[in-house]
Amino acid sequence: MSVRSLLTAALLSASVVAVAQPAYAAAPAVKITKIYYDSPGSPDDGGNRSLNGEYVQIRNMTKKAVNLAGWTIRDATRRPDHVYTFGKFVLKPGKTVTLRTGKGTNTSTTRYWGRSGGTLAYIWNQVSDTAYLRNPAGKLIDSCSYNSSRQDYKIC
Repeated sequence: MSVRSLLTAALLSASVVAVAQPAYAAAPAVKITKIYYDSPGSPDDGGNRSLNGEYVQIRNMTKKAVNLAGWTIRDATRRPDHVYTFGKFVLKPGKTVTLRTGKGTNTSTTRYWGRSGGTLAYIWNQVSDTAYLRNPAGKLIDSCSYNSSRQDYKIC
């Protein structure tokens, strides 16, 4: 067999192997990385400090800024008051934004849901729940579920 024939056979084998490789879904460009669902300390009295002790973190996994205006975070209850919609906000490449449940002043790294009103103001259930991240068109971009009473947070 000539060198040319060997090269051709090798290239054909390589292309067949490449086609036979399984296709994997691309990781989301923006993903939920952590949910701190049980505020530290006691009691969970619904005060602003306690409310801000529960949060969800969202990270831009890309090298490009992502405009999050109109994106939503919600829990599994599907209650209308359990949905946070990002206003004008750009998440820089590789950066994380922390969305806290209570009130505060929004910054480039921390956003506030703005909830108040005692213990009914908490978003994340202390034993099990799911966070859903959707783009402005309503497409599910990422989710993170937990089911544990032995921990205060979930790394997604």
